[in-house]
Amino acid sequence: MKKVRLILVGGFLGSGKTTLLFRAARKLVARGKRVGLVTNDQAPGNVDTRLLAQQGLDVREVGGKCFCCDFPALLRNAGKLRKEIKADVILLEPVGSCTDLSATVLQPLKEHFRQEFIPSPLSVLVDPYRLRQVLSGKRRTTGRGPNYIFRKQLEEADRILIAKADLIDRDERKELRRLVSGAFPGVPVRTISAVTGAGVSGWLDEMLTSATAGGRIAEVDYDVYAEGEAALGWLNADLSLATRGCCVPDWRLLCLFVMREMKQAFTKRRAAVGHVKTLLTANGRFCAGNLTRLGGPIDLRGNLDGDATRVRMTINARVEMEPKELKEIALKALESVIGSRLRVTVHKLRAFRPARPRPLHRYAEPV
Repeated sequence: MKKVRLILVGGFLGSGKTTLLFRAARKLVARGKRVGLVTNDQAPGNVDTRLLAQQGLDVREVGGKCFCCDFPALLRNAGKLRKEIKADVILLEPVGSCTDLSATVLQPLKEHFRQEFIPSPLSVLVDPYRLRQVLSGKRRTTGRGPNYIFRKQLEEADRILIAKADLIDRDERKELRRLVSGAFPGVPVRTISAVTGAGVSGWLDEMLTSATAGGRIAEVDYDVYAEGEAALGWLNADLSLATRGCCVPDWRLLCLFVMREMKQAFTKRRAAVGHVKTLLTANGRFCAGNLTRLGGPIDLRGNLDGDATRVRMTINARVEMEPKELKEIALKALESVIGSRLRVTVHKLRAFRPARPRPLHRYAEPV
């Protein structure tokens, strides 16, 4: 059986990894490639997995632990895609709060699984707004918290991709590249837009032909790393919404209003947002809401049939606050928007802090 190319794209919460991987998958399919995806989350019920599957892609999920802590599950899912769909390329999307991927994922792949997989360089996607704040010193802290993870992701990158190039002008792109090159000398930097596709084809060409991966290993203090992840409250909710009688709501507006209610609550508490995602699905169609920072807009995509009487709703939120309070905010937002107008069935609802990362493998030097 042939070897499969693995393209691992890291990056902090809200950087746009899922949008990039969807765009990349579409481009690869257009080139005649068989493509699979493996997503990752700290708990089952990932919006990204369901959104990618909803759009017709072959996707598997490692849920409950990050790739490094459940390395066998990563191998299992990649192996299934290799055998079942005879994948040429598998795109890997790790948890947004995960770092140290070079030492814990790429190195063991290179040493022990080179007959099955060809890893591409570790690409780290970065949101320009967060990048500007961190590298310009506007959000300097004592080197702890989520920004510690953000910096470590950049330190281990083989390639740094400045995302959302469609939202920043030429001068700002140039300035961000200068900041990155000054902070991380020797690391190739690209600007890219998953929305317009700008830069995606060139990046893919490099990923498909490069023979080097995991050339950098960051020095990671796992106490500080664990503290940074634990600063975020995580919420995964899986619900069904059904109409009462003949009145069918505008599902797109409902999605937007739930997102607005949560955003207002976070703003009132000045709670930093990693990301908040809401997905509604019915009859093969979807509507998705996305918020990647407190001061940013709510992005709304897709639409549902006007006559859909029952929809599945998934909510993922990663916000710097207590999990209990995050859960209360989500439930109050649903109550405020839905009230008694719809029948709500809760399948799963979990609010928590991620456990301390305990990787199965960790290499001190590149293989």
